[in-house]
Amino acid sequence: MQQPHSHSIQRAGTWLRADSRVVLGYDARFLRRKRLVAEDGTDFLVDLPETVSLEQGDAFALSDGRLIVVIAAVEPVVQVRGDLPRLAWHIGNRHTPCQIAEDHLVIRRDHVLERMLTGLGASLTIAEAAFRPEGGAYGHGRTMGHDHGGHDHGFAHHHGDGVLHSHG
Repeated sequence: MQQPHSHSIQRAGTWLRADSRVVLGYDARFLRRKRLVAEDGTDFLVDLPETVSLEQGDAFALSDGRLIVVIAAVEPVVQVRGDLPRLAWHIGNRHTPCQIAEDHLVIRRDHVLERMLTGLGASLTIAEAAFRPEGGAYGHGRTMGHDHGGHDHGFAHHHGDGVLHSHG
């Protein structure tokens, strides 16, 4: 029997019943072509037309008609409390994925960012949770590092990593 494969995604809220689940961390939820194994042992190949950012509740539509729902894995994160607009600006200035809640921010564990945030007066709580950061500014998905939709900023700047980045 041929291994099932998926060439398409059903976005969360567009399907009623899944046949199994696959638990993926934040990095693993950004993919185009990969072999995955669902919790029930279903081994399947994802072969999408383009790279996608998957969210909790999206589902792989398999070639045999089954749906495998994506669950966001629990991973090491930091809950950030304090002057949230200021702290969010500093996190965003480093192009760091960030989950936004009403009373705190969540980032993945990073000792350099943790030190910076503490220096800015933030209160940090280390936790294990599903990491589901904000999507990109121009629709579904992620902010892609230094790709700003093909437009030209016309400036260069540092991100505190000692490297000058040019956006133009």
